[in-house]
Amino acid sequence: MIYTDTREKSVKVDFKTAVVNGMNEKTGGLYIPVAFPKLDSAFINRNTEPSFRDIAFEMAKPYVEGEIPDSDLAAIIQDAYPFPAKTVAVDAATYVLELFHGPTCAFKDFGARFMARVMSYFNRGENSPLHILVATSGDTGSAVGSAFHNVPGLDVTILYPEGKVSKLQEKQLSTFDGNVRALKVKGTFDDCQKLVKTAFTDAELRAKLRLSSANSINISRLLPQSFYYMYSSLVVRNSSWRNNKLEHPAIVAVVPSGNFGNLTSGLIAREMGAPITGFVAATNSNRTIPDWIATGDYNARPSVETYANAMDVGAPSNYERIQAMYSLEQVRSLFASYWLDNDGILESIKDCFNRTGYTIDPHGAVGWKAWSDIRNGGFEKLTNGEKGDSTKPGLTPNLPAWKDQVLNKNALGIILETAHPAKFSDTVQHAIGRTPVVPDRLERVLKLEDRAIPMENNYEIFKAWLLENL
Repeated sequence: MIYTDTREKSVKVDFKTAVVNGMNEKTGGLYIPVAFPKLDSAFINRNTEPSFRDIAFEMAKPYVEGEIPDSDLAAIIQDAYPFPAKTVAVDAATYVLELFHGPTCAFKDFGARFMARVMSYFNRGENSPLHILVATSGDTGSAVGSAFHNVPGLDVTILYPEGKVSKLQEKQLSTFDGNVRALKVKGTFDDCQKLVKTAFTDAELRAKLRLSSANSINISRLLPQSFYYMYSSLVVRNSSWRNNKLEHPAIVAVVPSGNFGNLTSGLIAREMGAPITGFVAATNSNRTIPDWIATGDYNARPSVETYANAMDVGAPSNYERIQAMYSLEQVRSLFASYWLDNDGILESIKDCFNRTGYTIDPHGAVGWKAWSDIRNGGFEKLTNGEKGDSTKPGLTPNLPAWKDQVLNKNALGIILETAHPAKFSDTVQHAIGRTPVVPDRLERVLKLEDRAIPMENNYEIFKAWLLENL
């Protein structure tokens, strides 16, 4: 597979180059495949859907062809995924895709563990370590730290905004040792991301250190996240008649997103043949993407702090990939978009629990409210001429091509539950009056020593630290 650049289409590199470089240091662009191959229809249309690992293998194979032999790829996938992606029905038209069964209880385990093993594979035989720089607004850093900890040939530096992640998330970030360390930056996630991106385009720094990224900037983080979209959509399609009495439903993926890597992964799965009709781009008060879909103008802005902190991103990197894949008209045909403020997040956690008994985290809660509003009059109001107001929480005034499927009650939603609610126990307790049960693997983290290193929001200081300590 050949990979090109979102900013310069003449660029042509192989998978290893795209993975090891993270992004194009010359243009600042992100790598993207030149094509998205379709999976064999006989494989996708089995009466019983293939296993998650089988799907992961078949989807990954064309992207690494000629660079990772099938036997090595199978071993990478076997090692990366000792845990499941569970699809749970919560009402007659709604499923929750639980992506928190990995070691750090967040969806980013799926991408980070595959990426760590691929990077280690490509780094065999090198005399120096590959230095991974990663910015996080919550869950990325812990997933990357866990996935890369003690992996040979790799060294990881995590940047997170001090005081702007949950207490448990910070504990997960600040307690690594060995080849992984965390810097707590006096600033926002966008500041952390800017420090990382600036480092990648710094020729002097890159001449001295081999740098790569583990954010969704890196294509090897993005591609494996497409696996669970394919898997869950096949599970829902194959069970829809039994569970929902719908023979050919429209399947809508409702995706809470901040940097919009997760949603881009869903687009990749759809391009490869996943039976997904459309998407809901759901976010918090950092509504850059919903505003773009509503107005046609993309305006990055400083991020604001919310209860759904992993989505506190004002300048989402993967906008570049979405724009490279589709025109704005195509995006509007494929996406509904939605945003929710803090009060709405609390109300949505409570509403989901009261109506279904399911305890959802603040990010999934944005998805729950979006899907609930869409199927309970939201599309009908827009169809009947209500203009909507994209500056207020709720649906942006855009009707996707699949609206009639919703209006005709022939649509099923898959809400991505991106993290375990126990990671946000204070917010969940505030919403429903009870604290989520904390998994043992999170309880153990709470007893570890904090090791985070303070860092100013200043690139020259950051660069000097890297050169002195790596």
